[in-house]
Amino acid sequence: MNKRSVFILLALLLAGCGSGAAEKGGERAAPLVKAAPASPARFADRIEAVGTARANEQVTLSAPVTERIVRLAFDDGSYVQRGQVVAVLQQAQQTAQLREVQARSREAEQQLERVEELKGRGFATRADYDTQIAAAAAARAQAQAVRAEIGERVIRAPFAGWVSLRNISVGAIASQGTEIATISDVSTIKLDFTVPETMLSAIREGQPIEARSDAYPDRPFRGRIHTIDPVVDPSTRAVTVRARLPNPDRLLRPGMLLTVVIENAPRMSLSVPELAVIGEGESRFVYVVDAQGRAQRTPVRTGARAGGRIEILAGLRPGQRVITEGVVKVTHGIEVRLAGVRNAAPEPAPAPRAGEGE
Repeated sequence: MNKRSVFILLALLLAGCGSGAAEKGGERAAPLVKAAPASPARFADRIEAVGTARANEQVTLSAPVTERIVRLAFDDGSYVQRGQVVAVLQQAQQTAQLREVQARSREAEQQLERVEELKGRGFATRADYDTQIAAAAAARAQAQAVRAEIGERVIRAPFAGWVSLRNISVGAIASQGTEIATISDVSTIKLDFTVPETMLSAIREGQPIEARSDAYPDRPFRGRIHTIDPVVDPSTRAVTVRARLPNPDRLLRPGMLLTVVIENAPRMSLSVPELAVIGEGESRFVYVVDAQGRAQRTPVRTGARAGGRIEILAGLRPGQRVITEGVVKVTHGIEVRLAGVRNAAPEPAPAPRAGEGE
């Protein structure tokens, strides 16, 4: 036998061995998957919006008249109480006028007393008495007017709050309308956001909301809807909603952008992990493991999503085992092995007994 014949014979033997191996491996092992029972979970319809934070109360105090500033009673970012003096404008001229008017008022009162006494004795007419009453009243009115002018030059906080940064100094001449300080009450934040008119039926006053800021991504801020604007914007077909958020630690500031989530119709519904649901067009289905360990393709009707789970409205019963991992390896009716149970891996072959195979 020459070398060529030997090579041909070896090739035929190898081909025969390969064919036998292929025949033995014709039965592919059942795919390994993970399954979990369909179980109830909490779901709710969600309305999401973006809103702007506003102070509970905010006012910009400005100079009522053109005058020099003689005192500023606040520091940058300080807290002021209601009625506390914030700034004092020069009032020397008005103080002098008040002294003069008060002197005239005292004189008019004294003259009134004398005329009244003379009238009682019959030496003064009723007209003289009435004239002096009018003169005394005019003097008192002039004194009140000067006191009002002095009061305008003492600027007070209309409510308790935090003062903005100071941009003016003592000695500066403030023109009428010049900004002196902005006071903000941020103990509560007003959050304004818009909702499409189609969702008006899903919101109501007193409804709880949750807001988040990019400045504090892990910190939710909770509050309630306070007011719903009675007018719908005809250009956007949306309505403005105002919520109130408690802000005791002053983390929220006026002007901040917040994302808002409103939950409506909370409920407990049957659910499965989102990865278990497969979509084909508008249809949805899952693979259920039956009592024989086979995957059964089961159509389902889905609802809301929350926390990595999806609501099942129809198609499943509580406790049914649904394949959650390895779905791509599964077809309808195929036998599967469940990870974490006895059939997750093939059982090892029994060890040979003593004396066998010898």
